[in-house]
Amino acid sequence: MTDIRIPTEIVQLFTPEEAWEYNLLPYGKEGAVLCCYGNAERDYAPQETELEVVFGFPVRVAPLPAEELHRLLHRYYRKEVGIEAGRSVRSMNVDSPDYIRGLIEEGYRNNASDIHFEPYEHRCRVRFRIDGGLIERYVVEKGSYAALVNRLKIMANLDISEKRLPQDGRILYRVGDRPFDLRVSSLPTIYGEKVVLRLLTRRLELLELGNLGFDGKQLEDYTRAIRRPNGLVLISGPTGSGKSTTLYATLRLLNKERSNILTIEDPVEYTLEGINQVQLKEEIGLTFGSALRTFLRQDPDIIMLGEIRDADTAQMAVRSSLTGHLLLSTIHTNSAWGSVARMTDMGIHPYLLADTLVLCVAQRLVRILCPHCKQPAERDTHLEALLGAGHNEGAYYRAVGCERCYYTGYSGRKAVYEVIPVDHYLAEQIRRSGNEVDARLKQQGIRTLKDSMISLYRSGDTSLEELAPLLGGENS
Repeated sequence: MTDIRIPTEIVQLFTPEEAWEYNLLPYGKEGAVLCCYGNAERDYAPQETELEVVFGFPVRVAPLPAEELHRLLHRYYRKEVGIEAGRSVRSMNVDSPDYIRGLIEEGYRNNASDIHFEPYEHRCRVRFRIDGGLIERYVVEKGSYAALVNRLKIMANLDISEKRLPQDGRILYRVGDRPFDLRVSSLPTIYGEKVVLRLLTRRLELLELGNLGFDGKQLEDYTRAIRRPNGLVLISGPTGSGKSTTLYATLRLLNKERSNILTIEDPVEYTLEGINQVQLKEEIGLTFGSALRTFLRQDPDIIMLGEIRDADTAQMAVRSSLTGHLLLSTIHTNSAWGSVARMTDMGIHPYLLADTLVLCVAQRLVRILCPHCKQPAERDTHLEALLGAGHNEGAYYRAVGCERCYYTGYSGRKAVYEVIPVDHYLAEQIRRSGNEVDARLKQQGIRTLKDSMISLYRSGDTSLEELAPLLGGENS
């Protein structure tokens, strides 16, 4: 059957309890008539009067096969336990003080990384980012939206009278015995303030390098590099590719009583006991570069720099590495070896970089197929051409979608890596500003990002459709 998409405004006409009790799914309105899908095996005629009283509209029922209706009800009215006596967010009034709490706890249960509150000309919506994708969950009445934003700003200790400038704040929250932070960001738009809550809920005690996605050789090369007493380790990738997660897992491994570890971050996403963490504050002059200068007077062993953004920061990072410290940082490039060109573009002399760079890493996050609904994939020669020769055999899978994965077909993400330890040959290439390194990397058995992605596909963990946009931008 063709996939059925129902506007959130229509879905919200029913509470989950009403939809499941009457086995009805609203899909639109025609004048004063509410159009619903119903079970093809059930006669709704005797209940027409009751339904009109309950929902406030005359109801017209279009039949659907029982299995399809059940699937759609799970999609739009997930059976979830609410925060109080089974109440769900959808059944709450936006003006209720429990509404925001219900949204946060729903996001927490569904492993959402962000909750977006967005105003538009005629409607306002709430979206959750789950596994890297945004899913629209609720529509808020335009007249209630400003009060909702004010309540969020009060919780985050922001200025509710300031509506013309962006603001950032923080909410300390707890679900059961699990405390976590919410980072709050407000942004003025032409229709009101857009607010984003970032849920920092990851269980750091379970965060281990071995669980992130490194293969055996990559983990060995990475661990050997970060245990060196000095040098520069660069992790590259676009925003949202998991670089911070890799850095935090690295710091947890290196966090020993005998080590003095200092970090400068924007923002500090997770607090780690035993590590001295500094929050970037550019408005008062506390930049990456100025913090690094001070760090060198604090007798550090290991420094974690959130990001190398400019020439001044790059110069200080190299200087820190040269003076006997291990420095970990991130940089925005498309490949691991691209970090070399990016650093030289920022004014770092190749001979200095060759003496300090010990490891460069690139990473991406790939969505993993939902194990409950994935199905064997049919051959697609156009997409398989992206894989290259020798990768066209095996039992591969495609995304389908079920109630457990919000009908996205995916559940969770996994990092894929390219790890390049800088040996004497590669250091000499850096000194010469040479780029002929592919043969050497292949000789060393370096797995590229493309190789790592294809490995996930061949193991049945992800789909070719998920990899296609990533593979299209990768070099073979």
